[in-house]
Amino acid sequence: MKNNKLTTTALSVLAVLFGASAHAGVLESTDVKYGGYVKLDAMWSDWSAGTVGGTSIGRDFYVPSTTPVGADADTDPVFDMHARQSRFNLATSTKLDNGQSINTKIELDFIASPGGNERVSNSYAPRIRQAFVTYNGFLFGQAWSNFQNVSALPETLDFVGPAEGTVFVRQAMIKYTSGGFSVSAENPESTITTTGGVRNETDDASLPDITARYTFKGDWGHFTVAGLARQLTYKAGGADASTSSFGVSASGRLDFGKNNLKYMVTTGKGLGRYVGLNVAHGAVLNGNDLDAIDSVSGFVGYQHHWSDKLRSTFLASYFSADNNTDLLAITGDPTKTSMSYSANLLYSPVKKMTFGVEYKVGERETESGADGDINRLQLSAKYVF
Repeated sequence: MKNNKLTTTALSVLAVLFGASAHAGVLESTDVKYGGYVKLDAMWSDWSAGTVGGTSIGRDFYVPSTTPVGADADTDPVFDMHARQSRFNLATSTKLDNGQSINTKIELDFIASPGGNERVSNSYAPRIRQAFVTYNGFLFGQAWSNFQNVSALPETLDFVGPAEGTVFVRQAMIKYTSGGFSVSAENPESTITTTGGVRNETDDASLPDITARYTFKGDWGHFTVAGLARQLTYKAGGADASTSSFGVSASGRLDFGKNNLKYMVTTGKGLGRYVGLNVAHGAVLNGNDLDAIDSVSGFVGYQHHWSDKLRSTFLASYFSADNNTDLLAITGDPTKTSMSYSANLLYSPVKKMTFGVEYKVGERETESGADGDINRLQLSAKYVF
């Protein structure tokens, strides 16, 4: 997304609002840019095992864990319309006397946030997506996890797209980048299953999550391999349990003229919240021990340009958890597999303006064999500024 420089007048106003230095030299060496997009989504959703409630996040975009499972239910499709995916970002770049730059970015949107209602105002609160500063190869703040390759995400109307098959995390971190290599220390958080299949979010880790990534680039596209090491913990109700979690992810993009193929494969032990929008938890509490859940996930998406203004993305996504069946008395009936398929048609009559239609089918199955699916038709209009 290309940003836009603010006018001199707007820059002066921002200088006052954000407390910029009164010295002209400092202000003149700082570029301020803004960007974002406005997007309207309209969706018809039909679940086989019962309708998802109107306040569920699964009504705003595809979240695999929200797909109901069980006997078929004779329910009608539901219609939703919102502009909550619209976003705004503000960035600065300041040239220093040593020739280096200090850059910042703050990005907000309104999806998955509280406030407002559909009865009167639809006034949803803004939420922080990203907020960071970069200097001399270092990043400090909240950004996309270094374990994730954002560039591999296919172009979809759905907010995430290959939800069960992709790493998808934004969080606070310290990251260092040199060429194609980057390493980071990131905010830790564990999702632990306790008796009855209850998910507990714990924040008791003694160490940050550690990631490392390397990207190879060429005229053919790019290939990225990333690793993750972290600590899973549960310290509540007299328990003091911990275990290690490891993961590896390979992803990239292959270019075929204007067309491209994007993909990702991720596997590991105790990945939990890092993949599938937390469709599986990180570990199960078994007495005073944690049993980490192994998983494999991935996706492949092919984009074909029919003309300069018309294009399509065909996408398949998959997740599988290797649950310990000896612990089902604790976990209840956890997700075993989730998969989805989608295809869209996107039309851009002018640059930065896109109208689109997308059809998605998603399926979820639990360890007991109970399953359910979602069929969703989505229409969108988007303008990037």
